[in-house]
Amino acid sequence: MIVTLLGVVIGFVLNIRMLSVRYHLIEVLNGILYLSVYMKYGLHPVTLLYCFLLSALLAVSVIDLCTHEIPSGFHGFILILGLSAIVLDLQNRGRHLIGFFSVSLPLYLIYRLTKGRAIGGGDIKLMAVTGLVIGWQLNLLAFLLGCAAGAVIHLIRMKISKVSNVFALGPYLALGVYISILAGNEILAWCERVA
Repeated sequence: MIVTLLGVVIGFVLNIRMLSVRYHLIEVLNGILYLSVYMKYGLHPVTLLYCFLLSALLAVSVIDLCTHEIPSGFHGFILILGLSAIVLDLQNRGRHLIGFFSVSLPLYLIYRLTKGRAIGGGDIKLMAVTGLVIGWQLNLLAFLLGCAAGAVIHLIRMKISKVSNVFALGPYLALGVYISILAGNEILAWCERVA
């Protein structure tokens, strides 16, 4: 963020054409994501892991919104993060390995049954690799939160701006992962108390 601000000042001084506003907003949002993770986890290796994950998910969200595709390179990067999460949390490696399949396997079955009309392959792979990073409980919660947010927000968008019923699910899944990282354990604990 400091680099972005320095670039803005230098750009004004040298009268250089500025980067798009979207770029600066993404930089600021990325800084906010990092700060929120640091405030939750402090100085811990998982903080760095989650910051990298959220940066990747932010990029995935922007790309998916514009193109309705999630580039495979992001899946590979998050897969590496997932393998790192297993190394950092060896005693719970089963939770991470189950997380790889907990959401992605049912989504893959839906994909096959609907011949890809109900969900995209990129979304399936995204939920697989995020499950490897955050474990099956948080990944399942992330998926449910992402779908709920996507349904509500897209229905409102359809009413207001008459957009089509086809939408990019990646940004909503990313939002679900973000909420799960920050408050997932608390949400799951609350659900157990209520049930």
